[in-house]
Amino acid sequence: MDLRVALRRLAFRLAYTSLRPYWFLGRPRLNGVKCVLTDRDRVLLVRHSYGPRHWELPGGAIKRDEPPSSAARREMREELGVDVVDWMALGEMPARLHGRRGTLHCFKASLAAVRIAPDRGELAAAAWFAPAELPPDLGPYVASIIDRAIPTRSFRAACS
Repeated sequence: MDLRVALRRLAFRLAYTSLRPYWFLGRPRLNGVKCVLTDRDRVLLVRHSYGPRHWELPGGAIKRDEPPSSAARREMREELGVDVVDWMALGEMPARLHGRRGTLHCFKASLAAVRIAPDRGELAAAAWFAPAELPPDLGPYVASIIDRAIPTRSFRAACS
């Protein structure tokens, strides 16, 4: 692994670990985005280089005064090197993470044949999955968000 990537991963892990007590004690409001990116019948999941090693939807925190759709676009550019313009809003959902409560703003976009370039400092892995073949170790909100984006019986059966 490239030394710069290893140092960035270490920085992400240290930041995540040092922020957890603050999140638990200070209970700052959580305001983030989660994005369902599809390529035909597959959905993109990522595994971060820090925190729980669940498969997650790409996304991140919304900056102060940043519209959620702009945050989704920024996060996809930073994490995956893709510039998504046409978002379909999937709505909001309440969320709780590390003692913080707040809102996840959910979006969907199609990336047919778009090449992704994952940020290897932030992401340990990025992979496409068919809804019937999702990995068992999904993050806590993944199934319910994908269900909003791909409301098919085959997806619900895969998550049972």
